Amino acid sequence: MATEGIVQPMTRDFASPANPTRTSSDSSASDHTHVEHEKSQRLVREPTHDGAEIVNLPIRTLSNEANLEEYTQETIDGQISRIHTNKTGKIERYELVTWKVDDPENPKNWSKAYKWWCTMCVAITCFVVAFNSAVITADLEGVSETFNVSEEVSLLTISLFVIGFGVGPMAFAPFSEIWGRRPIYGVTLFFAVVFTIPGAVAQNIGTLLVTRFIAGVAFSAPMSLVGGTLADLWKNEERGVPMAAFSAAPFIGPGVGPLVGGFLGDAKGWRWLYWIQLILSGVVWILITFTVPETYTPTLLAKRAKKMRKETGDEKYVTEQDIDTRPFSQRLTLFLVRPFQLLFRELIVFFISLYMSVLYGLLYMFFVAYPIVYQQGKGYSASSTGLMFIPLIVGVLMSAACAPFVNKHYIKLVNKHNGHPPAEARLYPMMVSCWLIPIGLFIFAWTSYSDLHWAGPAFGGFPVGFGFIFLYNSANNYLVDSYQHQAASALAAKTFLRSFWGAAVVLFTNQMYHRLGDQWASSLLAFIGLACCAIPFVFFFYGARIRAHSHYAYSEDEENKGEKQVA
Repeated sequence: MATEGIVQPMTRDFASPANPTRTSSDSSASDHTHVEHEKSQRLVREPTHDGAEIVNLPIRTLSNEANLEEYTQETIDGQISRIHTNKTGKIERYELVTWKVDDPENPKNWSKAYKWWCTMCVAITCFVVAFNSAVITADLEGVSETFNVSEEVSLLTISLFVIGFGVGPMAFAPFSEIWGRRPIYGVTLFFAVVFTIPGAVAQNIGTLLVTRFIAGVAFSAPMSLVGGTLADLWKNEERGVPMAAFSAAPFIGPGVGPLVGGFLGDAKGWRWLYWIQLILSGVVWILITFTVPETYTPTLLAKRAKKMRKETGDEKYVTEQDIDTRPFSQRLTLFLVRPFQLLFRELIVFFISLYMSVLYGLLYMFFVAYPIVYQQGKGYSASSTGLMFIPLIVGVLMSAACAPFVNKHYIKLVNKHNGHPPAEARLYPMMVSCWLIPIGLFIFAWTSYSDLHWAGPAFGGFPVGFGFIFLYNSANNYLVDSYQHQAASALAAKTFLRSFWGAAVVLFTNQMYHRLGDQWASSLLAFIGLACCAIPFVFFFYGARIRAHSHYAYSEDEENKGEKQVA
């Protein structure tokens, strides 16, 4: 349930974020030189590029020749000259529409109060979606009794929702690069609200399961876009606090869900666990749809270019999206296939995705393990069991509070490497926090005897919650730095694998605990988490060598070489 594209601010100035390595003919090189010279006379401000910008620019939907600096630079007159060769080979001259200096329509120049309003709206939306994924775990027995089905069938209401989380972003994230963020937010949240209603009034298990899956697919869209919205709104130097505050939302939701659901389920029954989803989802749909405007720079500039063409009658005013001549089917194939190419051909993507899948599975196993330990083992009610998630929530909040200190350490590393730290600099938080997960699980395991005090397993959730944010953010940042131009696809691959594993583990957790016993089942999870601790250390020492033999990894030397070839 963690969002993708959430990357901490970085001050590295990428060599060529807009132009991947490529060759060019002599004539094109000459045109490029002319344009670069003219552009240098007109540009007055060039913001430092960072990982969040790289991920959330339309890299997947534009060709390699696209000049993405259009979306990251400001000019005096709001234009950048561009020489373009069309399908017939004819050379055409365009004026790329960009932001003017201190442009009031640029989301980064909106007032801080308004930017914070937009930030809190998307953060609350992220919290609600994560809450919806977990709140139903408080009363799965009620579903089983109502529809006379097994507990495994009831657990499918969780699994199918999480599968939707893995399927949706494969399409919604690239579509947002074409149509903008606001239409995706509004339409998908509307369908999510609509398909939450049948859950509350379902008369058979089939209706509940099908609509739960559709709701999961729809809810996955805002979860995959919120990180990009923050990158749209905040400048690099401003992004630390909003990102730290926002990072906790997708992790607090799964803790608050069983807590609220326990009391609500005990008082009103399982159907109210769906009514509360409907109420909260309706509120965030209204907030997003009617109070948060479009923030995606490529979409905003495309509208401005269209307006300029209409007002002047001159077709030269365009954006890179307007002059991309590739058919949509080709682009669609690229951003649907590339994540799987990265997942199965890149060791870094595969093992980081595997690690995140294990963590995601552990989080969802907790939703089943807590009722086993407290309700079945100690005879607690669902509401009392929900209270046991509080230490996990506190761990998440404290972890978020420490995020600015982690970023400060990274900035020191940036300065130490003269603005060009290796991607492995992102792994320090992971190498420290990875140990917290098995520690918390071992505490949870060996204090879960029915005759021991309730506090032991509950406080075992604290180090787990504390470690999650550092691990997820560090993993995301490492993938972004390692696969800058392919970062969106790398994150999509991670989300896909993670979601399917998280959906699967829910279905066998009960059997695992009953066969191995509460202590050894939790210990097995701890040992798996302990084994995964090797992953960040291996990549810290050998990641650069692995990327040197990669088909897709970012190489600054190659980027600089590519610039020399076309300059």
